[in-house]
Amino acid sequence: MKIESEAQLVEAVRDATGPLMVRGGGTRPVGRCVGETLEIAISGISLYEPGALTMVVGAGTPLAEVEAALAAEGQRLPFEPGQWGAVLGAAGQSTIGGVVAANVSGPRRVQAGACRDSLIGVRFVDGRGDVIKNGGRVMKNVTGYDLSKLMAGSWGTLGVLSEVAFKLLPAAPTQATVIVDLPAGAAQVALAAALGSPFDVSGAGWVPGVGAVVRVEGLAQSVEYRAAKLAALLEPFGATRIEQDGSGAIWADLRDLAPFIGKPGDLWRLSVKPSEAADIIARLGGEVMLDWGGGLIWAVLPEGADARALAAPYSGHATLMRGTQGAAFQPEPAPVAALSAGLRAQFDPRGILNPGRMS
Repeated sequence: MKIESEAQLVEAVRDATGPLMVRGGGTRPVGRCVGETLEIAISGISLYEPGALTMVVGAGTPLAEVEAALAAEGQRLPFEPGQWGAVLGAAGQSTIGGVVAANVSGPRRVQAGACRDSLIGVRFVDGRGDVIKNGGRVMKNVTGYDLSKLMAGSWGTLGVLSEVAFKLLPAAPTQATVIVDLPAGAAQVALAAALGSPFDVSGAGWVPGVGAVVRVEGLAQSVEYRAAKLAALLEPFGATRIEQDGSGAIWADLRDLAPFIGKPGDLWRLSVKPSEAADIIARLGGEVMLDWGGGLIWAVLPEGADARALAAPYSGHATLMRGTQGAAFQPEPAPVAALSAGLRAQFDPRGILNPGRMS
């Protein structure tokens, strides 16, 4: 069922007699879910005030359309969301509502925060078919801000988003990337040194075939100065070089997981303590990419391999992004599971919204 307005969404949820599988562009088919498909196509930018750095947009609006509108005004979403359709083998266009539902946050998270940190308001329909508005359309109106954050990363299990509002940032005029010739297992210490420096790093990761990468952005003179200082700081860890023209492609590859597109095997996403990254990588084997200074590990493992068992012991959680064996999401500790169940019972008492998605 294609949903093109909030009124249609209300009617569809209220009239539902069984499970509903909520989807936007269908580019993040993570977890098990059954039911009648609700394709959210509530599209369009209803409010964009470049001077106020705010935007309100329908949840079914393609991410590419949102980013094009922002680029035309020299602005951007702070959290640098990735397009995962290709690496997950899913056709379609990523939607802004899907980005929020999965809390998709790219390399710039180390500087600007996650998707949920840029949300200033949401509208959604809960499992009863009631419309709930939370937050506002300007940054100083933060009524109910925590509920907006709760919807980010809920994967459509608490409500179906119809509208989202963001705070924005100006796009940086220039960038440079310091590249350090290091293996993945040795990269975290260098990345930590860069992130702990005073040089305002906006990305820190490791890309196969490239090495450890550290990004700085801003005005040209400032970028040149900070990149040179970072290169000198990182020289003891390995051979360094600075790339300016074209370095954006490195971050697009990391954001969209381009090196893993078409790679056979299961794709895992592990959120861990950066200080544990080297040991986890050694235990995992397989091919990896690092983001967030080593706090995010992407790994391609043989089909059926259990990354949670291989990586143990570790602090954090692992998600099976592409694969069919085992639970997609990390089982929650009992107290957290009870809290999650209580939230779902409150927002979706009939249990019809994406049932089983988070298991």
